[in-house]
Amino acid sequence: MRSLDLRQFRRLPADTFRKVPPSAGMTVYQLKPRFQAALRPLVRRLPAVGITANMVTIAALAGSLVTGAVIASLSRQRSIFLLMPIWLLVRMALNAIDGMLARECNQESVLGAYLNELGDVVSDAALYAPFALVLPFDVAGVAALIVLSTLTEFAGALGPAMGASRRYDGPLGKSDRAVLFGALGVWVATAGSLPNWMWCAVPVVSILLLVTTINRIRAGIGDARRARLS
Repeated sequence: MRSLDLRQFRRLPADTFRKVPPSAGMTVYQLKPRFQAALRPLVRRLPAVGITANMVTIAALAGSLVTGAVIASLSRQRSIFLLMPIWLLVRMALNAIDGMLARECNQESVLGAYLNELGDVVSDAALYAPFALVLPFDVAGVAALIVLSTLTEFAGALGPAMGASRRYDGPLGKSDRAVLFGALGVWVATAGSLPNWMWCAVPVVSILLLVTTINRIRAGIGDARRARLS
């Protein structure tokens, strides 16, 4: 995910956007440096062929919208849910690539920051929505997960506006949700359905999302206080 580069935040310490303080709880996001290292040879070639960070961000958004629409329209053919984990992995790579292009190839911009943050929440909504068509889930439950997921990203993205770093605290950040919904996609595709007891997944995930939001707010407040004292 691309770091924000808004001019009003230049008063913050120089390492604010390069270093993220330890997150509350282990998350998949903490594996990102290794993932980036594997992608770096590809990233170095992209500017030479005219690929920019914003192009990659838009491609990730467009791909998520198309994938969500295809899965929803063909949801009765349960095997279509195999697209979910495949695209979530591709999207994770695209998110890493756009951030690396922005930071390492001097392509950071205010427009890019908006595209990145808004694209993430719209993509999440598009990819989670098809699960409303899979019992024992329903529209209300999946809609609640979409709203709560948006809140976690909003809480994280507000960090720089409050004088803190962009927060990625867990326990259920974007990468963790990708693993969760990717696993659900494999389950639906291979088993054809979900067991009735899976209804409890919605309240459990909702609680984890609320905890994630609270952790990001608390960590952001502490981060801002440290920045003011430094």
